[in-house]
Amino acid sequence: MHLVTSPDAPSPAGTYSPGIISGNLLFIAGQGPFNAAGERVGGTFAEQLRLTFANLEAIATAAGTSLHNAVRLDVFLQHPTDWAELNVASKEFLTEPYPTRTTIQADLNGFLIEVSAVVEISAS
Repeated sequence: MHLVTSPDAPSPAGTYSPGIISGNLLFIAGQGPFNAAGERVGGTFAEQLRLTFANLEAIATAAGTSLHNAVRLDVFLQHPTDWAELNVASKEFLTEPYPTRTTIQADLNGFLIEVSAVVEISAS
């Protein structure tokens, strides 16, 4: 196993790693709309989504891969009504074939979205 961090993504708020490489897979812990200093940023769902995905991408880049190689996403939404906007905006960060995904409504503490990912490292 190998730890992955990025100065462009927030540090963990607890006893977990931002990213772990195991074999040819990168496991990225849940990311939310927080800047590198750990401050929540973005008032709208679209703003929070873009920062969340930028954090995921920062960790993927630090591991030598990209979200274009994501094989699985777990998405937690404060409001299920944001599901349609999630589908549209996530195309800015993902390419076909899209990763598998589970989307769950969650009582997020003061923010609207959190996403964890599994990303292939050796994909071309």
